[in-house]
Amino acid sequence: MHTFLSSYLWPGLRALRRDWRSGELRLLLLALVLAVSAVTAVGFLADRLDRALQRDSGQLLGGDLAIDADAPIPPEFLQEAAERRLQTVQTLQFPSMASSGDNTQLVALKAVTDLYPLRGELRVAESANGPPMAAAHGPLAGEAWVDGQLLNLLGLKVGDRMAVGDTHLKIGRVIAYEPDRGMRFINVAPRLLMRVDDLPATGLVAPGSRIRYQLLAAGEAGDIDQFRSWVQTRLERGQRISTLESSRPEIQRTLARAQNFLLLVAMLTVVIAAVAIALAARRFGQRHHDGVAIMRCLGARTRQLSAMLWVEFIVLGLMAGVVGCVAGFLAHQGLVTIVSEWLKTSLPNAGPLPALQGLAAGLLLLLGFALPPLAGLPRVAPVRVLRRDAALSPAKHGPAYLMGAVSFLLLLWWMSGDLKLSFIVGGGFLVSVLIFAALAWGLLRILDAVRKRLAGSPSLRFALAGMARRRGLTITQLCALSMGLMILLLLALTRNDLLRGWQSTLPPDAPNTFVINIQPDQREAVVETLRAAGISDVVLSPMVRGRLVAINQQPVDADHYEDDRAKRMVDREFNLSHAQALPASNRITEGRWLDPRRSELALESGLAQTLGVGVGDTMTFDVAGQSIEATVSGLRKVNWDSFEANFFALLSPAALRDAPATFITSIHVEPGRHGDLAQRLLQQFPNLTLFDIGAILGQVEHILDRAVQAVQFLFIFAVLAGALVLGASLFSTRDERMHEVAVLRALGASGRQLKQALRVELSIIGIMAGLMAAFAAVAIAALLARHVFDFPLGIPWWPWVAGMAAGLAISLAGGSAALAGVLKTSPLASLRVVS
Repeated sequence: MHTFLSSYLWPGLRALRRDWRSGELRLLLLALVLAVSAVTAVGFLADRLDRALQRDSGQLLGGDLAIDADAPIPPEFLQEAAERRLQTVQTLQFPSMASSGDNTQLVALKAVTDLYPLRGELRVAESANGPPMAAAHGPLAGEAWVDGQLLNLLGLKVGDRMAVGDTHLKIGRVIAYEPDRGMRFINVAPRLLMRVDDLPATGLVAPGSRIRYQLLAAGEAGDIDQFRSWVQTRLERGQRISTLESSRPEIQRTLARAQNFLLLVAMLTVVIAAVAIALAARRFGQRHHDGVAIMRCLGARTRQLSAMLWVEFIVLGLMAGVVGCVAGFLAHQGLVTIVSEWLKTSLPNAGPLPALQGLAAGLLLLLGFALPPLAGLPRVAPVRVLRRDAALSPAKHGPAYLMGAVSFLLLLWWMSGDLKLSFIVGGGFLVSVLIFAALAWGLLRILDAVRKRLAGSPSLRFALAGMARRRGLTITQLCALSMGLMILLLLALTRNDLLRGWQSTLPPDAPNTFVINIQPDQREAVVETLRAAGISDVVLSPMVRGRLVAINQQPVDADHYEDDRAKRMVDREFNLSHAQALPASNRITEGRWLDPRRSELALESGLAQTLGVGVGDTMTFDVAGQSIEATVSGLRKVNWDSFEANFFALLSPAALRDAPATFITSIHVEPGRHGDLAQRLLQQFPNLTLFDIGAILGQVEHILDRAVQAVQFLFIFAVLAGALVLGASLFSTRDERMHEVAVLRALGASGRQLKQALRVELSIIGIMAGLMAAFAAVAIAALLARHVFDFPLGIPWWPWVAGMAAGLAISLAGGSAALAGVLKTSPLASLRVVS
């Protein structure tokens, strides 16, 4: 122990104190603190958001746990919940008819027991246009609560009575918001909410009725987890545990994208900081070659020097980790004020894992980017004291850089938990470094050849000669400057084009109303009525109900599949449609678009994977007793976020030529005009059903808006890290330039010539770096948009112009600041040879 303290620990701490006082480690520490702060801030936020989603997902489900079934909930489920002291609610949902006089309307009937909902808030109003308020209880006996649309459709008001099956119910309230409604087709019709106790009197429930049963449970987290585990081992066909993703996919997708954007900014900050760390460590190593050589002459062993460096940098990493964790925790409070509005709820306290992740991130960044440039420092030959041009073997650095690359990729994967996102960012970074180095080497060869043919312009020759003479340093500087600019451009693309691309998936005029049950002979009249109301570009899509009965002529049923989703899809009826052209919100991912003249089918890619169907397979549907077989010509990626009328299966018109069909359309109705439009349509076409999804769109828009604000807030870390790396890339050549200027001044070069040469060199480097950075940033942004965020990204023109302008400005301004005083170096300095 005494040997360890005297030979390794204390020398390392003394070296740390000495290097800190001399200012050698401040740039390195600042880069580490920025990286750890970004990782920790996003980590704390993600942890709290995940905890909030776990806690409050019940507010979007109606309970802490939801069990769906196509048959009555088994009594033992209720008994087990009661034994675990859980509150329970049962609901039954199915389409039915409600009427008043001669007016009849399809409704989405939902019967509930007492205490509904267990979680979340059911908001109701006392009249169709009344202010919403939280409901203290559910419908009373003999009472129904309805959507305001149903009142318009049936010409009723609160207090009137309407027929539901064999009974009459009094309209007690108007439903303003139902927490667990979601986007299922069963919910497209206007909602009618009633008590389960009143259901037998309606006579609507009979053997063979297609009813969706649900059990909602709420209680302590531990009791819920135990009940979930108990239920999972007893689930049978037609039963499943409902999750936020399956019940509210539109909310889950938006939240997942928002977290990916935050992670992307944090990961880019780490990438920039890694470049700054590598540059700072390289300069640290160069400036310590002579000192290490002297220590070797005085008897220091390689093992002692290595241990001293390990101690110094591990302690530095821990210091940076602690400071970065504190800064990240403070910064995440700003994010919390924004993000807590996503679900309109307070966020629970975070756990300790993000702080540990931040500490580990700092150490991994040191391991990956500081230690490789320093790996050969303990092996500096003692002869360097006499011959300072003694160099290390580059081959010995290979394992250290390989370890650095692996640790860097592992860090990104650990941060994101998304292998694809980590591979695109990390792989794009590593590939960009190699491409930048190769391009820089080639450009320098070209510039060196140009220099040899120049007859005049001493300043330009000095600049090109200096770049050629310092080829390794120039390549390093070009790569660093290109990386810094690339990340800043990528951040700008994220802020502008990527976020705009995401927002364009939900434009201001996104459809917010579905009109269904349009009969074939009503199509032209409905379109004309909508046009008269100021709604143009109305697209009517045919909808045919069919059940999948065979794949490749082999009968199928739910027992053939183990996957729950596959079982559900085979058990249910499909909404089929036909189209001449591929819808704008779809794209072909495999195969081709269908031939309208042949019996072909373009299937949604996710469903194809679930059912194990590929291009060339045949699918047979039972449509109103008629068997229709179609060949899968292609697979489609569907943008469900468009809220347009989309279908899992699109068939050719020839396949569904004789099939009975109704029509559906999605339209955008301006706020406040929905009631007037509904009244106008339903007066002419009483059979139509209008479904207003404005509340759901409002939730998605609210989350999206807050996510954009959070991403903007997090840019602070990335911009600071970008400025740091750009300064470090120029500052890293300061010592070499001072020696070079001294030699040139000793040979008679004037200050004016040297100043012009420096400006020319910085201009060339800035423009070259800007062009390379623009190409890389656009390429990576396109990959992220396509493979991570799942929306198209156009090729913007501005990154090339901005890259060259920013590269030129930053190179000149940063070079003037980082190299201040270099041109005043006296010729006497040429006698001091630097490494």
